[in-house]
Amino acid sequence: MTVITEDRGRQNMFAKEPPMQVMDVSVTHNEKAELLNGRLAMLGILSAVISYAFSGSIFFFGAFGI
Repeated sequence: MTVITEDRGRQNMFAKEPPMQVMDVSVTHNEKAELLNGRLAMLGILSAVISYAFSGSIFFFGAFGI
């Protein structure tokens, strides 16, 4: 087993590091989140337009008489 002594005298018995792996990331988390937010916003706008067309009010306010 290889033991490495650091600058301040500490010994590191686990000095062998695994090889690095480079991952190819084509779409980041932020891009996925923005795409989902945009789709949900379009779904909300479409449902508001359909609700207004059928009830004359946006969403449930026409159903409750408000």
